[in-house]
Amino acid sequence: MTRTALLSFMLATTALVPACAQGDVDTTDKEAIEQIVHDYIVEHPEVIEEALIKLSQKADERDAAAKRDAIADNQDALYNHEGDYSIGPEDAEVTVVEFFDYRCGFCKRSLEWATGLPEAYDGKVRIILKDFPILSPESEKAALAALAAGEQGKYAEMHKELMQLDNASGFDPEDIDEAAERAGVDVAKMREDMELLRLQKVIADNKSLGRKLGVDGTPAFFVGEKHVVGANQAAVDDAIEAALEGEAG
Repeated sequence: MTRTALLSFMLATTALVPACAQGDVDTTDKEAIEQIVHDYIVEHPEVIEEALIKLSQKADERDAAAKRDAIADNQDALYNHEGDYSIGPEDAEVTVVEFFDYRCGFCKRSLEWATGLPEAYDGKVRIILKDFPILSPESEKAALAALAAGEQGKYAEMHKELMQLDNASGFDPEDIDEAAERAGVDVAKMREDMELLRLQKVIADNKSLGRKLGVDGTPAFFVGEKHVVGANQAAVDDAIEAALEGEAG
């Protein structure tokens, strides 16, 4: 049944109901209307399906609009935060942001693709890496270790080593220290810097930002006004292409 036909039916049915200003609906009329509606729905159950689809579409539209508003309200924190680590040219045409957790299997499997975006797009893309440890206490320790390695100019190397750890049963402090050694990090200095409040604040701020943006899992990617949930590489690539076309236009 088309929306036009459904609307016509509803208008016709409504016409049977006296105006509210004229008092209560007569019981006989009310029962008759209910029977008409009941019989019609039984004969045309697709009306219910169509209505539910429409409600779902409206909910999706409201959700998308809310996400766009959240991104706009937090633009600087998302794309221009001074303390963020990134790969690719600072003046790249398109910036991609990834929220990740070192214990997230999908984040691990996306590592080469995500960090390879600048090269794949000939320097037109930059990716910002936002530590978002939400899966376990080990996740937070690993994130702090990566930020502490960044104090020694070794964030990218530490990021790669931590992503390559086997997290089937979690990873302990020794695993993190060994990853740091492979990344060329001074482990003692790293452990000392992991206690810095300003590094802990980075993680707290990322979590707060993630909540504002509706990030409830990892990985999560942002490209312009687009929020891509999960390791949906095709959707991220589509968003990048659209952004590049917009720049060219």
